[in-house]
Amino acid sequence: MRRTARDILKEKGGHMVTVSTEATVYQAVKIMTQNRVGSVVIVDEGKIAGIWTERDLMYRVLAENFDSKTELISNSMTRQLISANIDEQAIQLYDKFLGRRIRHLLIEEHGEYVGILSVGDVMRANLQQSTEEYRELNEMVSLEYYENWKVTHDGALR
Repeated sequence: MRRTARDILKEKGGHMVTVSTEATVYQAVKIMTQNRVGSVVIVDEGKIAGIWTERDLMYRVLAENFDSKTELISNSMTRQLISANIDEQAIQLYDKFLGRRIRHLLIEEHGEYVGILSVGDVMRANLQQSTEEYRELNEMVSLEYYENWKVTHDGALR
């Protein structure tokens, strides 16, 4: 079975960690650390306005006079959101991560954001899928499978 974003979200849980556009970088990092995530979704009046990631922090701290306790997250969040449809297959999601050189991808269903996946989530799903496919192929080429096939296809052992 080909895994989709829906399947991965179901296994992982669709919870998005969010902060307000009024949050400071310090507050966002604290929330990210508490939730053990690499990104937060930024909301403004209940609507998703952007995303902010650990990579954004890495670039921001290099700015002169940067102070995480006063700098608003909205000043450095990414406003151009990249998303994928909930029915896209894991391999398609992986292509988006690689092609866009991103690590977090919002998932949408019927025009609404319903979750977020990391490249690690999708990598895990692809590895699990490959492992299952390998197991199935291994069963197909096993001697026992072949012996059973002979019996069911011509009714007699040779």
